[in-house]
Amino acid sequence: MRDRHLNKMPRGGSATARYEEDPENAWNCGSWFEYLLIVILSTILLVGVLVLTLFWVIFYRGGFAWSENPELQFNLHPVLMVAGFITFSGFSILLYRLCRCLKHIYVKLVHMLFHACAIPCIALGFLSVFDSHNLSEPPKPNFYSLHTWLGFVTMGMFAMQFVIGFFSFLILLCCENRTYNCRATMVPIHASFGLANFMMAIATCVTGLVEKERQMIGGDSGDTAISTRSSEIEHYIMNSLGIVLVAIGIIVSVAVRRSNAPATAKVYVTERI
Repeated sequence: MRDRHLNKMPRGGSATARYEEDPENAWNCGSWFEYLLIVILSTILLVGVLVLTLFWVIFYRGGFAWSENPELQFNLHPVLMVAGFITFSGFSILLYRLCRCLKHIYVKLVHMLFHACAIPCIALGFLSVFDSHNLSEPPKPNFYSLHTWLGFVTMGMFAMQFVIGFFSFLILLCCENRTYNCRATMVPIHASFGLANFMMAIATCVTGLVEKERQMIGGDSGDTAISTRSSEIEHYIMNSLGIVLVAIGIIVSVAVRRSNAPATAKVYVTERI
């Protein structure tokens, strides 16, 4: 099937062969219902996880501060990392994969814009936890936990993906026809590593919640760690955050593996490769 579609593309990779009519890809009512369900659920979860994190930090962790209060400065870390790695990156992935109501170049720009919005969130989130550890009395160790190591790998993959994506799919468009084969080759690689990076971000957030919960219990007197009603609710909120993060990983994985929304039943040839 794929060879038949690719054979339609004339030699030289002209712009008119970048997409094709595909009657087999036309959706029925069930497919549209599934598509709308994925869009609605993913939007609720991606916004909800950020709102739930803000609620937890503001009402149970004391809010925010900067270097004048290292303990409250740490609270910026979970909020900014969830905003950057989960909410912004999640919307970026879903919009690129599901949105076909705009020209493909505009979808690419929106995809890059969401990832660009994630960059300052991730940078400030990293700086806040680094400063809060160093300014604590006594200073707390850095770069020792599984959460930290996963975070470094996730940030490194994110930076690599952003740089490669920017040059491969935007800068190389200046020589569109000559670089078509190169960009077509990069599509499945970039998509696979992008999804892997998102799963790494979810794993990092979950391990961070586990690490924070252990610190909270370790700071209390053993079995009395969740004896109060407020502490019990906070633990439920943290567990709920973990469940929502896992649910986001599942629904985003399902969304990117499904067919694109074919408003005109047109499919980009590079997405078949």
